[in-house]
Amino acid sequence: MSLLKKQVEKQKARLQPSLSSFSAPPPTNLPRRPFQAKLIFFFSFSIFPAPLRPLLILVMETEECQRVLPFQLQFDKPVTSQIKIAEWNPEKDLLAMVTEDSKILLHRFNWQRLWTIAPGRSITSLCWRPDGKAIAVGLEDGTVSLHDVENGKLLRSLKSHTVAVVCLNWEEDGQHIGDDSGGISTYEDRTSRFFPPAPRVPRMPGLVAGDTSFMDETEDSFQELSNSSQQRFNILCSGDKDGIICFSIFGIFPIGKINIHKCCISPPSIDKQECQLLDASISKVALSKDLCRLIVICSGELIKDGVQSENRQMSGHGLHGLHCLVLDTSIFWKRKNELHLVAQQASNIEELTEVIRASLSVMSKQWSDAMNTFHEKFDSLSNLIIDHGLDSSPQEEFLSLLGGARTSPPVHQFLVNSLGEVGVKRVSKVVCGAGKELQHIVLNHFQPAAEIIGFRMGELRGLSRWRTRYQGIGLDETLISNATENAGMIIVQVEWFMRLLSSVVQQFSNFFNWLLKCIKLLMSEPSDQLLPYNSELVIIFLKFLYDRDPVRQLLEASDADDTIEIDLETMQRVKELVQFGGFSDCEYLQRTLAKEFQQMESSFKEAFLMPFTSISRKILCEDLFPLFPLPPSWGSVLVPMSVSYYEDSSLSCQQTCQRRFIDYISFQIPDDSFSNIANCIGIVRGFTHDLSSVKKGCSSLEAVLLSVPEGYQCVDLSLYKESQIVLLLNETNTNSESSGDACMLIVQAKDLPFVSISQSTCPNFWKLLQLKDYLAYLQMENEKVRSIPHSVIAPLAVSSSRGVACVFAARKRALVYILEEDEDEVSDAE
Repeated sequence: MSLLKKQVEKQKARLQPSLSSFSAPPPTNLPRRPFQAKLIFFFSFSIFPAPLRPLLILVMETEECQRVLPFQLQFDKPVTSQIKIAEWNPEKDLLAMVTEDSKILLHRFNWQRLWTIAPGRSITSLCWRPDGKAIAVGLEDGTVSLHDVENGKLLRSLKSHTVAVVCLNWEEDGQHIGDDSGGISTYEDRTSRFFPPAPRVPRMPGLVAGDTSFMDETEDSFQELSNSSQQRFNILCSGDKDGIICFSIFGIFPIGKINIHKCCISPPSIDKQECQLLDASISKVALSKDLCRLIVICSGELIKDGVQSENRQMSGHGLHGLHCLVLDTSIFWKRKNELHLVAQQASNIEELTEVIRASLSVMSKQWSDAMNTFHEKFDSLSNLIIDHGLDSSPQEEFLSLLGGARTSPPVHQFLVNSLGEVGVKRVSKVVCGAGKELQHIVLNHFQPAAEIIGFRMGELRGLSRWRTRYQGIGLDETLISNATENAGMIIVQVEWFMRLLSSVVQQFSNFFNWLLKCIKLLMSEPSDQLLPYNSELVIIFLKFLYDRDPVRQLLEASDADDTIEIDLETMQRVKELVQFGGFSDCEYLQRTLAKEFQQMESSFKEAFLMPFTSISRKILCEDLFPLFPLPPSWGSVLVPMSVSYYEDSSLSCQQTCQRRFIDYISFQIPDDSFSNIANCIGIVRGFTHDLSSVKKGCSSLEAVLLSVPEGYQCVDLSLYKESQIVLLLNETNTNSESSGDACMLIVQAKDLPFVSISQSTCPNFWKLLQLKDYLAYLQMENEKVRSIPHSVIAPLAVSSSRGVACVFAARKRALVYILEEDEDEVSDAE
């Protein structure tokens, strides 16, 4: 066969001039299509001598069989609604998609749908937790909600923003929690040693599965969310359209907030000229894998700090467009052990606080319903007294009956006709049953939660006394001690509430037993089988409980300053206990249980606000890079862009004791941005790389402009593993044979001719203009290109960990490709 091929090649070389006269070569910037090769062969076939024609046919068939298509097409499926957001699970073959009507769909790799949820509000962003077990959803009203991957149930909601959350990024530390020497932290959460598992939020009695409850029905949902994520320290970053970036540990404990409008940007340049962004709107945030840097891509006007608006307009100062900022978040890496421990305790405390809040709500509702039932029955006695023209109260009439006086007509009519034996038993069952339910909630939910809170606050107080490590992150000993004291007070309040509740339920039960005895006597029926009653308790009930409700007073927080009357002897004992380690606040017994809970919760927020404020102050903006101009009318930027970090292989293990990462920022440049740069993709790398060593005249920042071939337009792009870029291009030719088609290709970014960019940051020059004479032209015939027989739209969903990509066609179709495998042309045609 090799001899025959040599003969064919020799004959082909001899007749090359004749071949060129039949067919012009295709443009070098377009991929050669199979039909072009067949067309050339058709016209040139007759040139070859007859004996060589069979050999030539055999050679061409062999070459056709060897040709493969890059990226195996797994399937092509229809979608019911157009997709606006799509993200692959980092650990599993799962694809989360958001439709135009803001529904979240979760599909397996085989396109089996697992679940669909509709939050009821517009979804503006989405990202996965690094372990793939939860998904964060940003909503238009500023809420970030976390959902379980198994069933889509709501795990937690945070309202850190006031406007739409337009971007989310969840990154975890690449190493397990360890101390400064690299060893695993020796701290152990000791709560499980002394306490049973934490109580869950109580449900309203009588509800069955599927009924609405105060919290989601997922058992231990929050515990699963916090405990599994604590295996590795991770940070959830969220950015909104008003320029606010919020940080939360494990996605549940807020730990920082920054407003990029208020950031004074001091770039590492010789002039040390500070700049500021006005009217900034965030498009994307990306935290580095070592948690030390945060890249923020945002639109806004970049000005010199201190330049007035009128001077800026007259002098032409200010660059309105898309900019790239880098924030120093190294505090997350430097203090990850301390932050991990604080977040672990604080997040559990917050969850237990929700248990107490829900317990108070359930108990208040239960007792209120029972008291309403009681008063509905017994209020009719007041009307009967008025109808009979008597000037007395129900309590006085009942006391007369108890004292052996003549039974008044309204009391007789009420007990025998209105209430009756059945009515007394029903009201007794409701009231006493509610009392037992309240006792059950206190013993199984409220009290255990309060005790565990007290223990965890004690642990935090111990940490706060380690000032060298924890004072730097804002753990204030005074505030933590105050919160610990409030946690202890509510434990005492719970004990006191249980005593009061038991006394009230006992008196109600005794009163109902007496009423049953009276009804039996009035109806001349035997009453020996009835339970005995205590006359003194009946008197106390009628004087202090009949028209009062101390239980409800303790449970419901009202605007009025309700205080509990405490005898002087008790108050004196409370004050004396201060000398023996008692609470410094001696008035806690005079507060209701609801007020005490509010005060405890307020002290928690005040104590945890200090780490939040301290960390926020240490997140600084240290560099910027103007990308390209935009007209002011653009508003929120919707251009393809991607940010990722790759391990820097240029540094050996001997040069650094930790892993170093280099950033790649890729984006499409709108055609209207630069008059002399059109249809280009910009790639910047090294923006966060070794900023501390940037000196005069040297820089690690590099960039390249990649020109897309004529006839193609970039739809979306995504950085892939090992600094590769996946491009999704639509054909723009008017040719009927190619209109409506697209292609996907992978570009090796590390092989592109990057040009070093100056670190000078004068805010009146777009740095990419330096590269207009160094355009790199995309040679599609040299890349792995896959033709797509559809016109495609954003988003392009690429999974670096799984090696797959999902492309969405304009005609509501989803095409999934395996990027690591190729397929034969013949099999693809089938």
